[in-house]
Formats: sequence, C-alpha cells, structure tokens
Amino acid sequence: MQTDKSKVVFKDYNFNQNLLLPPSLEEMISPNHPVRVVNQVVDNLNLDPVFEKYEGGGCPAYHPRLMLKILVYGYVTNLYSSRKIEQALHENIHFMWLSGMSYPDHNTINRFRSDRLKDVLKEVFNQVVHLLIDHGHVTMKEAYVDGTKMEANAGRYTFVWGRMIKKHKEKIQQQLKELWAYAESVAKEEMENNEPVEFDTIDAEKIKRTVNSIDQALKGKDVDKEIKKKLNYAKREWPEKIERYDRQEKQIGTHRNSMSKTDPDATFMRMKEDHLKNSQLKPSYNWQITTENQYILGYTLHQNAADTISLPEHLESIKSGLGQYPEVLVGDAGYGSEENYEYLENNGVEAYLKFNYFEKEKTDKWKLDLSRQENLYYNQDKDCFYCPMGQVMKFIGQKQTTSDHGYIQTIRRYQAQNCSGCPIRGTCNKTNNSNRIIDVNMRLRYHRKLARDRLNSEKGKIYRSKRPVDVEPVFGMIKYNRNYRRFLLRGLEKVQIEAGLLSIAHNLKKMAS
Repeated sequence: MQTDKSKVVFKDYNFNQNLLLPPSLEEMISPNHPVRVVNQVVDNLNLDPVFEKYEGGGCPAYHPRLMLKILVYGYVTNLYSSRKIEQALHENIHFMWLSGMSYPDHNTINRFRSDRLKDVLKEVFNQVVHLLIDHGHVTMKEAYVDGTKMEANAGRYTFVWGRMIKKHKEKIQQQLKELWAYAESVAKEEMENNEPVEFDTIDAEKIKRTVNSIDQALKGKDVDKEIKKKLNYAKREWPEKIERYDRQEKQIGTHRNSMSKTDPDATFMRMKEDHLKNSQLKPSYNWQITTENQYILGYTLHQNAADTISLPEHLESIKSGLGQYPEVLVGDAGYGSEENYEYLENNGVEAYLKFNYFEKEKTDKWKLDLSRQENLYYNQDKDCFYCPMGQVMKFIGQKQTTSDHGYIQTIRRYQAQNCSGCPIRGTCNKTNNSNRIIDVNMRLRYHRKLARDRLNSEKGKIYRSKRPVDVEPVFGMIKYNRNYRRFLLRGLEKVQIEAGLLSIAHNLKKMAS
C-alpha cells in the first residue's frame, strides 16, 4: 500500500527565525530540576568559613557561593574535571543559569576546590546534614556504617615499603660496621685517633664522618680492590640514601607499612577487582561513611586498610560536626572489636556490630569443635572453665597485650588439671602442653555475648537486613552509576575535599529525587 506523500505535513522550521522576546534560562529549566535544589540549598548555607579564606585586594574574585554551586552541581552531574566544568559553563543551560552567565576558567575552579575549600568543606557538609534533619529526611536514630577502598591518583608501581626501608638501613649499618672493622685491622694506629662510632643509629652526617675517617686512615695502605670500590660507593650513595629513607619513614609513620612515591599519603591496599574477587595491591584511601535512608551522615578518609581501627575516629568526626552520635549503629564484622564495642558502650550508642565468627558459630562444625574455648562452660562464681570431660580449668594468671595503635587488652589464662589419659585429648588439646591452657579475653567475651543477643533479636534481624540496602548501595551509586572509581587529586587533604563534594552531591541529588 503506497502512502499519499502529498498529505505529509511537517512542523515549521526556520533556523534563522528571530524571536521578538528571547526566552530566558529561567523558563527553560523545569521547576523540580536538581539544579534548583543545589541553588536553593547553597543559598541557605553559612559560608563564612569559606569567606575567611580570602585575603582581599587585587583583582575581584568570583563569589564563593557561585563557585560552590558549580562545583557541587558538577559532581551531581558526573562532571569532576575542572576543565569539563569550564566547558559546561559555556554550553550547558543549567550551568549557565546557576552561574548567572559567569565563566570562571578551569584554573580558578581548581584553585577554589583545592585551596578555598581546604579545612572548611566539612563544615559546609555538616550544614547540609542539619538541613536534612530539619526537613525530616534523617533522624540520627539509626545509622549504618561501611567503608570502601578508593584508588588514589598515584602510580600503581611506585610503592615504598616500610619493612624494606628498615631492611636497607640495617644493611647499610652492617656494611659500615664491616668497613670500620676492616680499617681497624689494616690501619690500627691511624684509627686509634678517631672517636668511637655507635652503629645502632645512623644518619647522613654520621655516615659522611665515618666514611671520611675510614678513607683517611686507609690512605697509603695496601687496600683490597673490593673494599676501595665499596668505600667509594658508600661515599657517593649512602648519605643520600639514608636521607631518603629517613624522609620516607617519616612520611609512612607508625600506623602503616607502605606509601606511594607519587602520593605519599596513599597506602597500598588490597582491592577487589571483579566478581571473582581477584585482587591487587593499589595505592588507595579507606573511605568510611555512615548513612541513614541512604543519605550520608558523615564521611572520613583513612590511610589504614582496616575498618576496625577507623570507627572511633569516624564517629568522633560525626559527633564534632553534628553535636551527637547516632542512637543505634549497625555494621558488619569488620568493626566488631573489643575497642569498638567498649567505645560505643561508653558513648551511649547501641551497637549492632557483627564479630568475625558470628556466622560461623552457627554451624555444627563450629559447635562440635572441642578445641575452641568459646564452646567451654564458664562458672562465673568460681571463676573457672570446665573442659568437655567436666574437668575444672583453674585460673593461673593473666597478661596484657597492646595493639599497634595503643589499645590494651587483658588476657586471663586457665589450665586443666590432668589431661593425661583423656580419651578425647587429640581433639580437645591440640598443643604440646601436658595440660590444656586457654587464653580468654573476658571483656571481649562479654561484648560478644551482648552483640550476639542483640543481633539475634527481632530488632537486630531487621537492622541486619536493612544494612546491605542502606549503606552499601551508596558506594555502588558513586562508583558505578556516577563512574567515580578513582580520586582525581593527590594528598589526604585534597582527597578529603573530593569525598566531601561527592557526599554533598549525593545527598542533594537524593533530596531532589
């Protein structure tokens, strides 16, 4: 069947048609568009902390409120590069409307993000959360905590390991000591005039003095060629190497074991690469967030991969910014430590944190394992345990252990009286001791029982089912929906700014939806 082409009608189109009244940008933006939410929220924020970053004088600066609006809206629309935001200011009607047809260039945008927002963006973020509380979006009654490892903007093969630095320094110490001993054996009289050297600690100046003393003493002596070669190498390389090692040790600090040469604040962490959980060590930051109704209540960045030790610092940041802790905190097994249980109890937070074997202890294999002290009965009145055969295990003493970050644990020891001839000795006592000894952390035992009872309660089951759909999707949206899997800036301070902008953008986008 053929169509009668004479009946086809097109709408009028005239590329050169002039408009009597040009349309305004205001009319072209829908009333519920997210850009209006960004504009309204930023207009109601107190930006005095940002204003104080300006010294005055010189060429007039773009208004901080304008700069913050275009940055936040850039992160809302998945534009993270200052160059792309600059381009959008010339091409995108939403950016044009938001900026009032102002056109800051990418250098201005980047300087504002890196310098003007330094140390003050957290205050801005907290104001946004207070706004969410005032509008009833969040209540601070229950919160869900989780962390993710976000790759740093650093070379993937620029690693520096703390243990290797220590090993290299010890090697230089040993070789310097050997050179000194050789010089004493060849030029004893010349070496007697030198001050004795302590080789336990060395620095660049000590190496220079020591090598020069050895070199002077060996002049005119019949010295082995290999020793001469090593001495020349030591004079040329060792002082510079020790200076570099000392500087790197200072940058790494005491609570981590690695860093990147291109971003010394980044730590090499093992990251999941795909659904098969193939992993690689990459320079990263540990990004912690707390959420309620998928809104971000607080964020912190950490240089240590362990979620366990990050929780107190993370919650203190929330308390400092919002004036209160959440009433209830729900987290996975990565947070279930004695220190965290104690910290939450002392601060009046009802904790629903799994411990590392919460799921395993429900299995028959766990329950029937006689070697686990968790399966032994404890008599609190007599302060003793009973072995599977009913024999008393008496208290024999206690010891204290200190974690890498200074937390002290008390371990109590209990020993059975006679394990010889026991028919189940092979499955119960797997040590070489004649009588079985168990080490028990009574405080941790108490906290785990409390956590177990809470997690298995009806309320606990609800919280456990809500946690994966409250906090985990937030990271999923940021990483996959918004295609943000790697920080753009370098250094902990600048990365914190990026995390803050992402968190603000996430909250405002959710508010707009």
